[in-house]
Formats: sequence, structure tokens, C-alpha cells
Amino acid sequence: MQDTYLFKEIPAQQPNTPLLDRIETPDQLRLLQDDQLPQLARELRSFLLWSVGQTGGHFGAGLGVLELTIALHYVFNTPDDRLVWDVGHQAYPHKILTGRRNRMSSIRKRSGLAGFPKRAESPYDTFGVGHSSTSISAALGMAIAARMQHIPRKCIAIIGDGAMTAGMAFEALNHAGHIRADLLVILNDNDMSISHNVGGLSNYFAKLLASRTYNQVRDSSKRVLQASPNLMALARKTEEHFKGMISPGTLFEELGFNYIGPIDGHDLPLLVETLQNIRELDGPQFLHVVTKKGKGFDLAEADPIGYHAINKIEPVPAAKPAPVPSAPKLPKYANVFGQWLCDVAEQDERVVGITPAMCEGSDLVAFSQRFPERYYDVAIAEQHAVTLAAGLACDGGKPVVAIYSTFLQRAYDQLIHDVAIQNLDVLFAIDRAGLVGEDGPTHAGAFDLSYLRCIPNLVIMAPSDENETRQLLQTGLTFEGPAAVRYPRGTGPGATIQQALTPVPVGQGRRVQDGSGVAILNFGTLLQSALEAADALGATVADMRFVKPLDQALIRQLAKSHDLLVTLEENAIAGGAGSAVAEYLNAEGIVMPVLQLGLPDRFIDHGKHAELLAECGLDGAGIQTSIEQRLGLIKQQQSSGPAHIAISSS
Repeated sequence: MQDTYLFKEIPAQQPNTPLLDRIETPDQLRLLQDDQLPQLARELRSFLLWSVGQTGGHFGAGLGVLELTIALHYVFNTPDDRLVWDVGHQAYPHKILTGRRNRMSSIRKRSGLAGFPKRAESPYDTFGVGHSSTSISAALGMAIAARMQHIPRKCIAIIGDGAMTAGMAFEALNHAGHIRADLLVILNDNDMSISHNVGGLSNYFAKLLASRTYNQVRDSSKRVLQASPNLMALARKTEEHFKGMISPGTLFEELGFNYIGPIDGHDLPLLVETLQNIRELDGPQFLHVVTKKGKGFDLAEADPIGYHAINKIEPVPAAKPAPVPSAPKLPKYANVFGQWLCDVAEQDERVVGITPAMCEGSDLVAFSQRFPERYYDVAIAEQHAVTLAAGLACDGGKPVVAIYSTFLQRAYDQLIHDVAIQNLDVLFAIDRAGLVGEDGPTHAGAFDLSYLRCIPNLVIMAPSDENETRQLLQTGLTFEGPAAVRYPRGTGPGATIQQALTPVPVGQGRRVQDGSGVAILNFGTLLQSALEAADALGATVADMRFVKPLDQALIRQLAKSHDLLVTLEENAIAGGAGSAVAEYLNAEGIVMPVLQLGLPDRFIDHGKHAELLAECGLDGAGIQTSIEQRLGLIKQQQSSGPAHIAISSS
């Protein structure tokens, strides 16, 4: 079996895949003989390596579940039987085997394949995902629907050991065991975090526990012993002790599942045989498979975090040109945050860093190494992260919660109930605010200004560049109460970063450029685009910095001296920063035209960040066009009616 996995580099040319070429759908996969599956696995792995090398994208997770993907589609009658993938990073082999192989070159590109399962893309994508720990709940819902409709359908949730750390997964397991749902949960354990018990004996007992004979004897014994509760209890305890000696499944058994495993997730014959046995069983089943993330590619096996996703592999020219001095590499916004957190931790021993499994993404690696006693990665448990911070703040800590905008949505109740109501001193460093490009709508931070702005006690800041990010983080840390600083993915314009930790007066914006007629009120990192439009229009630009509290004096001043106010934000227009400005003007009785520019009332698909901004009219040219159109409308209305009409538009 080992020669199936010997890939030491990404193929430069499209590999020869005669067996894979015959498969457009799982129906054709199921025509293969069992002994052909290892060859298919090698061809699929080779094609996956080449394909992702051409496009970039998620990498290691797909390599790790490649054999499992083949076995699932081979054994189960997909798409009638439902496969629900958790998170979706690992779904590339699934896409290749379900009719999308010829479109893999378009993955994560505008109008191309999504990087995650997407219901609108294929009937084999039974549930759209992107966030973790949703698969068991969704598959359970499908199993209940099948029961209600009397459909003999198998529903399978495939969830990683990381996603199993979230409370939502255990809520679903508890419910499924309680209602005895016909559900299979497959735990893809790729970090050895749950069990090291893998080998010949473990695999043998897993096959035994999944076999029809064992389960028929088990069920018959239950019926016989039902008349004697004491003997029934003794038999159940005996079985639990037996399983406990050979597997770590006692927890799942207590939740009502029949636990099977752990087994080698790269042993295709074993996977197929085990799944064929499980297919004949009724009720909640739990299969534990152990895999290796990045399996089959040396570099990815050695560095599964670094090879979670890769960029496109560019061809190396035959003759290398003379090296050209490259411009200094700009820091990402996450790097600015990571450095700031280390700096303030040096000065204040109360500072604690908290993240829900986003250490690398939020650039907390250096902090975790320098201040391990003040660093807490709580795994994929956003709700716990927020309330943990609340508890720390109650007793003198200065917790900083580093969390993506889209993931903070999962802890909204805790944000309100546990932090804001108690007015606790917690700082939220909200990464990936705004559009995130190729990851698409599941990961976009499109709503944080809207869902945060309505919460009392909370200060909300939107810095415009790297230096403003550092200074506003410091402002949030020194503010006595809950505060949030939102910043985007990627790099900024290259602003000079002042190392001094100087807080900004809360609620104070700044005039960046003076003009006439039009005033652009910028909230966040679209400032450069605002300046481009302003240069063409001779407009004023204000960098507002604070969404809450607003700089009311600055707004009044701009309203008094300009004919049109334009609000600009990379957030949903509905309920966002522009809405805050309009609400303030209305409360003050100031009636004048207001143009709100931001993300439209729809989900924005994946694509390059610049492409998406242009599509939404949030690049310099788009902002200029929107303002010119509004000025034209105002002029037309002034010639035929009242001089001032309050207008709000997307």
C-alpha cells in the first residue's frame, strides 16, 4: 500500500490518469472492482496535487481524506445518500469525483467553482459550509426528514477532530443519540489528538464491531435480556469495558452511538469493508478514522499547517534573469496586531491573548511563544472564548480576543449577555473584516458594524491603515469597557507605523483632505479609494475612525459646509456606519442629501478582493461614478422641486 503515497513534488504537467479519466460521477466509480481502488487513489492524488498547484487553494485536508472520499462514494449511493462535509477545506477530491474535474482550474476564481461545498453548484453538495462543526446537526436534520418521508436513506457527517471541539457538534451528538436517528458520524482524526490506538489489533476489532454478525448477536441479546434489567445492565457494562480496552469510544457510546474504530483512514480495503458493514446497521453509528493531513506529499506531511493551503505554483524560467531588487514586504494587518499585542504584553502583565483556533491566521504565534502563560487557544469554541474573556475581565485581566468577523457572529449572545451588559473591559480584535476574496461569503466580514452598532456600552473602531490600526488597538485597550477594532485581511497601503503606543481620543475623527460641495465620510480601509474619488471631484475626505461613538461635531461641521455627505464602508449598508450617520442627522433635524456606499444587500461570491470591490462600486472609479450620479439626481430635483431632499442609496 505504501507506494500509493510516494509523491515528493507537485507534478509540473497534467498527470496520466487512465482510471480517473473514466469517472465523471460516483455511479461510474461504483462500477470499479475493489482491487482497482488503490490505483484510482494514486491517480486522484496525483491529479489533485497538479490541479491545486495550477490554481492554489486548500491543500493538505483534501490529501488527508482522499481514500475516505473514494470509499464513501463507492459504498454509498450518493447523492441519494447524503454526505455532509464539515468546514469544507477537504472537499476537493469530492468535487473531482462528482463531475467537476474539468472545472477545477476555475476553483476560487470569479464565477468559478467555490472553494467549499455549495448546494447551488452540485446535487452532491448536500449542505453549504465554510464554518466548522455544522455537519452533524445538518446530517441529523436530513436523517429526520428521511424518517418523516419513509425514505431508506443514509446520512453521513464527516467531521474533523478540530471541529469536534465545538459545543455545537456535541449538542447534535447528544440529540442524535437521544432520538436514535439513522445517522453515521465519521470522525476524521488527523492530529492524533483523540487516540493513538491504531494498528492491526485496533483495525481487527473495528471490523468485528461493525460486522453484521456481531450486531445481530448484540441486538438479539438485548431482546432476550430486556426481561431482566439487572442482567441487561451487567451486559451493557461488560460491553463498555470491552470496548474501552480496545478503543476510546466510551464517550460516544454514552451519547447513544455505536462506536467503531479507530481505523486507518488510508487503508482503502479496510475503509470499504467497514463502511459496507456499517451501511447495514440502523441507528446512530460513530466511525473513528485516523488520517494524516497532507498524506502522500512529503512537504505537506511534514508541515500540515503551512500546507493547509498553497498559492499557485509559478513555472521556473529556464534561464533566470538578473535579480531585481524587490520592494520591502508590507506587513499584513494581522502582523500589525500580532506585534502590537506583544508590545503591550511587555508593558502590562494583565494582558491576555485569546483565540478560537486561529493562532496562525491572527498572527499570535510570536505572542504564544513569548507569553505562553498568557495565551489561550480555546479551539473552535467562539462562545467559550468570549465568556472566558468576560471572566478574566471580572477579576482584573485585560483580555484581547483575536477573532475573525465571520466567527464572532457565532458568539453574539455571549458578546451581549456576558460582556456588554456587564460593561466588562474586553477588547475584540476583529480580523477579516469586509470582503475576504477567494473564500467567499461564508468567510466575509460583511456584517460586524451592523450587528455590533446596536449593542450598548460598546466602542467600535474602523482604522484606515496600518498605523491607525496600531493606535486604535491601543485606544481600545486603554478604554475601560468593551471595545472592538475591525481590520481586513491582507496588507494595507504601507503607512509608516509609529511605535509609540498612543491612544486616540474616543470618538474623534480627522479631516484628511479639504474640498467643497461633497464630503466623503470614510469608515475603515477604503480611505485610499475615497481619496482617488475626491481628487477627481474636488471633495472633502474625513477619516471617521469611530463608528460608535460618532464624531458628531465633525459630522455637523461637514453637513453645514457641504451639499452632499457620502458615507463609505466595507460593510453591509443595512444598519452599518452610514446608517449611524443618517440616524444622527435625523435626530438633529439636519435635512440634506446623504449617499450611503457599502456592500449591497446580497451575498458576494468568491473572487479576488479588488474584483469584488469594483463589482460593488467601492473602488475609486466606482465611488466617483456613484457620487456623480447622485449629484446629477440632486441637480435634477433642485430644478423641479425642493432644494433639500434626504436620500439614502446603495
